[in-house]
Amino acid sequence: MDARQMKIEAAAEALKHVEDGMRLGIGTGSTAEEFVRLLAEKVADGFSVRGVPTSERTARLCLELGVPLNSLDELPELDLTIDGADEVDSRLTLVKGGGGALLREKIVAAASHRMIVIADESKVVERLGAYPLPIEVNPFGLAATRLAIGKIAAKMGLKDDIVQRAQNGVPFRTDGGHFILDASFGLIPDAEALANALNTIPGVVEHGLFINLASLAIIAGPAGVRTLSDRDNQETDLR
Repeated sequence: MDARQMKIEAAAEALKHVEDGMRLGIGTGSTAEEFVRLLAEKVADGFSVRGVPTSERTARLCLELGVPLNSLDELPELDLTIDGADEVDSRLTLVKGGGGALLREKIVAAASHRMIVIADESKVVERLGAYPLPIEVNPFGLAATRLAIGKIAAKMGLKDDIVQRAQNGVPFRTDGGHFILDASFGLIPDAEALANALNTIPGVVEHGLFINLASLAIIAGPAGVRTLSDRDNQETDLR
C-alpha cells in the first residue's frame, strides 16, 4: 500500500464505528479527508449523520460532498469524533495541529463521548516530539509569549527551537485568527507536565498535546490495519 491507500484503509475501518443518526465530529487533515469521502458515499446511500467540522477546510469538503453539517453550538454534545494525528504513542497521547486546526479539534474532541484517531504507521512513535509541537497563540504579545515558551523549554531540558508558522511568506492564521508557533522541543519525556506548563502562559490559546482524549487509534501499515486501545494499552491486529 502507498501512503494514501493506508490512510484510506484506516478511514474505512473507522467508518465501521459510525452508526446511523450519530452526532459526529469530523477532523481535519489528509487522513480525515479520506474519511469524509468514504462517509459521503454512505450518506449518498441514505446513511444519516449530523456532522460538526473541526475546520473551515473540512466544512468546505463536507458541503461539497453532501455531508450534512451543524455547528457545535447546535450540537454541543457529540457521540464520536474521528480525526487524524501527527504523532500517537502507545498511551494514545497525541500531537496534533499540523493542519493548523488544533484549537477547534480539541474543543470538538472534548465535547465528544469518544474520539477515534486514524493514522498511517509513520505517525506511531515510542515517545512524542520528533514532530514539532504546534502551539496556537494570540497575536498580541507574540514576542512575550514566545519568550515564556522558551523559558519553559529551558526549565524542562527541552530544545528552544521555536518558529512562527508562515504560509506564502506571510504569518499563518488559524480559523480563529491566531498565530501558530511550531516548537521543535525534541523528545518529550513528560507530555502532561509540558501541557500543564504551557497552559499557564496567558498568550497560549491552545497547544497540540492531546492527552486522555482518544480512546482508540486505528493504524494502517503495509501489513494491514491494527488498533491501539486506551484499555491497558491493548493492541489488536485487524488484518
